[in-house]
Amino acid sequence: MSAEESLKRAEELLDRLERTRAELEKVSESENPEAAIEVLTELAEIAKEVEAELTRARREAETEGG
Repeated sequence: MSAEESLKRAEELLDRLERTRAELEKVSESENPEAAIEVLTELAEIAKEVEAELTRARREAETEGG
C-alpha cells in the first residue's frame, strides 16, 4: 500500500471517527451507559486504526522518498 493510499484510508477512518463521535453525543443524551460504553469502545478501536494507517503512511513516505 502506498503512502497516498494509507493517507486516504486514514481520512476514511477519521470520517468514521467523526460519525461515531456524533453517535456518542446522541447516546449520552439518552443516558444509556451501556450504549455509551459500546460507542466509546468503537471510538478507541477506530483511533487505533487511524494511528496504524498514519504510521504506515509515514513509513511508506520515507521509503518512497528515501
